Amino acid sequence: MSTGLGLDLDLQLPKLLLHCCCAPCTSSVLERLQSDYEITVFFYNPNIDTLEEYKKRATEMNKLQPVKPVELIISDYCPDDFKTAFEKYPDEPEGGKRCRVCFELRLGKTVALAESGGYDFFTTTLSVSPHKDMALINEIGSKLAGECENLKFLSADFKKQDGYKRSIELSKQYGLYRQNYCGCSSSRTSLSLASL
Repeated sequence: MSTGLGLDLDLQLPKLLLHCCCAPCTSSVLERLQSDYEITVFFYNPNIDTLEEYKKRATEMNKLQPVKPVELIISDYCPDDFKTAFEKYPDEPEGGKRCRVCFELRLGKTVALAESGGYDFFTTTLSVSPHKDMALINEIGSKLAGECENLKFLSADFKKQDGYKRSIELSKQYGLYRQNYCGCSSSRTSLSLASL
């Protein structure tokens, strides 16, 4: 369908699979990307240390649906996926080698789903947090995309342009639970953060 103004109303948006770490971070990323992509949100976080915490964070994802409707895929809780990485680096501080393996694990699962689902792009909300290494996340995402034929990584630093600040504002607006640790037991004990 053409408007006569040079606009094609049938133009399809590229499909993007958005790995999400939590509802607060997802809120500001969706706001930023939703007009440019057809987004499916993928909640996969085997690093979360308890089933109770996993369910709490997964449930919060549903609070975004009325205000930012997207397809939502919530993975089963599978802490064994993370256990191997955790045991390999038991004494690593937050931000150490274990975090790299955790990012690789979560983005690797996202890539597998994106490839099988015919997505054009994938990315993650992880870079919203000022406590996450954005350069490392983008390095891992770009490397994984380089191993795929028709899938690109959307490299981003979502905390920029007040992305982190906006996630806090939207969390208050939507009444979202904001956890005070990354998810793994090491981050729970080694960090005393006011909020992610």
